[in-house]
Amino acid sequence: MISSAVIKLCRAVREEGGRALLVGGWVRDFIRGFETTDYDLEVYGVEAARLRALLDRHGRVDAVGEAFTVYKVKLREGRRRIVVDVSLPRRESKTGRGHRGFVVEGDPEMSFDEAARRRDFTINAMMYDPVSEEYLDPYGGRQDLERKIIRVVDPRTFIEDSLRVLRAMQFAARFEFEIENQTLSFCRSIDLTDLPAERLRAEVEKWLLQAKRPSIGLRAAHDLGIVEQLWPEIRALIDCPQDEKSHPEGDVFTHTAMALDEARKLIDDLSYPKRLTIMLAALCHDFGKPLTTKIEKDSLTAINHAHAGTAPAENFLDRLKVFTLDNYDVRSQVIGLVEHHLIPFNWYRSQEAGERITDGMFRRLALDVEPGMLYRVELANRLGRGGNRDPEAEEWFIARVRSLDVEERAPEPLLLGRHILELGLQPGPRVGQITRDVYQLQLDGAVSTLEEAISAAKSKIEESNDHIKQ
Repeated sequence: MISSAVIKLCRAVREEGGRALLVGGWVRDFIRGFETTDYDLEVYGVEAARLRALLDRHGRVDAVGEAFTVYKVKLREGRRRIVVDVSLPRRESKTGRGHRGFVVEGDPEMSFDEAARRRDFTINAMMYDPVSEEYLDPYGGRQDLERKIIRVVDPRTFIEDSLRVLRAMQFAARFEFEIENQTLSFCRSIDLTDLPAERLRAEVEKWLLQAKRPSIGLRAAHDLGIVEQLWPEIRALIDCPQDEKSHPEGDVFTHTAMALDEARKLIDDLSYPKRLTIMLAALCHDFGKPLTTKIEKDSLTAINHAHAGTAPAENFLDRLKVFTLDNYDVRSQVIGLVEHHLIPFNWYRSQEAGERITDGMFRRLALDVEPGMLYRVELANRLGRGGNRDPEAEEWFIARVRSLDVEERAPEPLLLGRHILELGLQPGPRVGQITRDVYQLQLDGAVSTLEEAISAAKSKIEESNDHIKQ
């Protein structure tokens, strides 16, 4: 499970009079039985200039932080390239507010215990020597791994880095570990308002996408004080009243946690941006309930809560700077999914009551949101309340969507502006209007070929000419 190229590099450091140790997440995952190629080496007993020369002899070296001696080294192992992060043990001094408010310098003479002390949690403070096959575990990380506990290494330094609170949340979710009580207390005392949106978003993505049960992270975010400091929209879910009839599983916060877990089961076949979109939509889908829930005739109602949820969802996404990812508009899709998430159930119920749900309605829906994604979000919503609504609703919806071939997008317009110009109409606003009118006919199914579209355009031109003459 360890690259032979990495072991070779560690032996070269030993021959130079130093010691190279694998550290951090690699050791944690190695002990847990998970193979990873995210190698992170700390080199002791070799000063910076000699280390750089040694690394240059073994592979291509890119300096990430030359001032405090951090390198990315590309090693060759057969036909593969192995990328290893190599650094000296780092001494950090707090100089300002926030995650980046540190002065860092490499110190090859630092002791193993002192170097491990700067780590966040004990499960990340273990070291492994691949040459001697020896573990160094000065703070009991292996025992905490066995106990499935997240515990701080050093309370004095832990509170200096606010990002560690978010890391506690996503570790709890990914590993399904409990956060030790004193660690919870430390985290709740830390000001999180200094964290940049990009770093917050990175931890949120790990929480939502790398955990099998993201509900653990949602509850941890509440316990750690993250929700109270950063996410008022989620905090409002906790206080939102809910009746047992519509939500037998508990309050809206509990339902959201359950919906997250169900959504996570439905995304493995999607691209990364779409997986993130589904999870964010599941998280935000009921943001409108605290704004609309009222007591009427001894029962609770939340009329139009889906539409009301778009504004708080926008605020939440904007604070995380969620926009476009790999040319996929995550933000607009999440907002659309929040606004329309009840449509599969509502349309099914309407057609069961005798109302006609037309093909045109499905095609127009696909102009605003991907119906295939909507199916998954509403399925997670239903399953997240114990499945106490008609299971046929979502399957009826997706069957109609697939029969119309609008799972990802609405149909492309058959008629283009150039077709209208070829009919002799001069460039101007009428070209765009007629194109839009014919597209509406296409969405309704009245036009299905280019020939029919051109014929419809001719009729529209004639009607327009007659109107002008009058």
